[in-house]
Amino acid sequence: MRHGKKVNHLGRKTAHREALLSNMASSLILNKRITTTVAKAKALRKYVEPLITKAKDDTTHSRRTVFSYLQNKESVKTLFGEVAGKIAERPGGYTRIIKLADTRVGDNAEMCLIELVDFNTLYTKDGAAKKAKTRRSRRGGKKEGAEAAASTEASEAPAAEAKAEKKPRKTAAKKAKE
Repeated sequence: MRHGKKVNHLGRKTAHREALLSNMASSLILNKRITTTVAKAKALRKYVEPLITKAKDDTTHSRRTVFSYLQNKESVKTLFGEVAGKIAERPGGYTRIIKLADTRVGDNAEMCLIELVDFNTLYTKDGAAKKAKTRRSRRGGKKEGAEAAASTEASEAPAAEAKAEKKPRKTAAKKAKE
């Protein structure tokens, strides 16, 4: 029976596991998204979410407590500055695990993407609202929507011209002739 065995040891001794989770948490805070195995991501979620909750209260004590876990000044600074500002009103659930279809080549381990929820603009409510504003209907509709669509089309035109100005790449046959 496995009563009271909540910790996933990840095939490592305690010191190695703590160093692994600390480094992964720092990378997640600095990069906002990392790719890892599913087991490590689930262990990381249990490790990093209490630290993010502590970051909501910006006191010297909470900074020192978080630094004792992360051991990285830059990640603590980012956590208490940029990350804490975005997740201030969120009552938990700061990370999202997205399983990837492919497995790791060497050992066939299931891979996933772990990310901070508020830093992915595709899933946030604001991102969905921005897309809804640019959508046009078949019939006339409001003039505000038409003006917004015209401004987006105007901003896309210079980008399309810049792409068209690039020289075409030489094919391998042409390179061989030269």
